Amino acid sequence: MLSMTMKKNSTSRLLGLSSILFFILCLLPLHLQAGPRGQPKEPIVFEDAQIEKDYLELSEELRCLVCQNQNLIDSNAELADDLRREVAKMLKQGKNKEQVTEFMVERYGDFVLYDPPFKAQTWLLWGGPFVLMFFGIFVLLKKIKADKDEKHTDSSALSEQEKEKLQAILKNK
Repeated sequence: MLSMTMKKNSTSRLLGLSSILFFILCLLPLHLQAGPRGQPKEPIVFEDAQIEKDYLELSEELRCLVCQNQNLIDSNAELADDLRREVAKMLKQGKNKEQVTEFMVERYGDFVLYDPPFKAQTWLLWGGPFVLMFFGIFVLLKKIKADKDEKHTDSSALSEQEKEKLQAILKNK
C-alpha cells in the first residue's frame, strides 16, 4: 500500500514538473521576440523648430517600405528608423522638404509616397478603382435587365396538357 502511494506521488510530481516544463517551453518563443534586441537608438533632437516641423510632416507623408500601410512615424521597423534618421540628417544639412522627397522617390520609387503623383506609371493606381466600379455597375445593370426580360416572357403560362392535369387534380379534391 505504501509503495502504491509513493508511486502515485512520484507520478503526480513527474506530471507536475512536465507541465511546468511544457509551459516554460511554450513561453520561451514569446520571450525571445519581446522587446528591442539591440541597444536603444538615440532620439532625434532638433535645434530649429522649423526643421522639426518639416521632419514631422515628411515622416507622415512618407510610407514605411516594410509595413506598407504605415507612415515613417507610426512604423517600428528598423528600415523606417533608418529612413527617419536619413530624413533628419538631410534636413539638418539644409535640404528642403522637396529635395528630401525627390531623393526618397529617386531611391525607392513612387511607392514611398502616400499620395503618389498621377503619371503614366501610376494611372492604374488612380484609375483602377473607377474602372472596377463602372464594370461592376455595368454587370449589375445587365443582370437587372436580364431579370426583367425573363419576367416579361410568358414562360409561366401553362401548356394545354398542364392545364388538363391541373383540372383533373382539382376535380379529385
